[in-house]
Amino acid sequence: MSETIEDATFRDEDWYAEELVGRHFVGCSLQRVDLGEATSRGATFTECSFGNVSFNSSRHADSAFVRCAFRRCNLFDVEFAGCKLVGSTFQECDLRPLRVTGGDWSFVALPGADLRGATFTGVRMREADLTGADLTDATVTGVDLSGAQLRGARLTRADLRGSDLTALDPLSVQRDGALIDAEQALVLAQALGFELR
Repeated sequence: MSETIEDATFRDEDWYAEELVGRHFVGCSLQRVDLGEATSRGATFTECSFGNVSFNSSRHADSAFVRCAFRRCNLFDVEFAGCKLVGSTFQECDLRPLRVTGGDWSFVALPGADLRGATFTGVRMREADLTGADLTDATVTGVDLSGAQLRGARLTRADLRGSDLTALDPLSVQRDGALIDAEQALVLAQALGFELR
């Protein structure tokens, strides 16, 4: 059953292992809410703010967190599958380990985020802000990073195969041991001014 909740504030609530199916939250504030091991399917959060919320080991499928603000949230061992997080922002959040499969994370702001060992597979991340993000040992495969901001990012030993790297300035990132495919090598060579014949 679909339910829409607007402009509500939830504080110090226990939603542990809650099943959020087909529920819609608009302009809501969630502060110090425990969403550990919760599951969402077809749920939507639009322009909601999450402060000190625990998402530990929660699973989200085909859900949306659009233009939401996450501040000091714990997303330890969280999984997003086919979710839409367009325009959402993350500040001072614990994001490890994080697994994202499919979905749309365009315009997401993750500047300076610690994403070591995170997995992003088949995700759209157009114009995402990953300035200074640490993606050491991360898997970022088949990801649309067109227009993404990557200056100062750490891509050490990251698996980047199949991702759109047209926005990447190879001289502005740490890239030792990063794994790319032959097509990406051509793109990066051209970015460095090489002519290929």
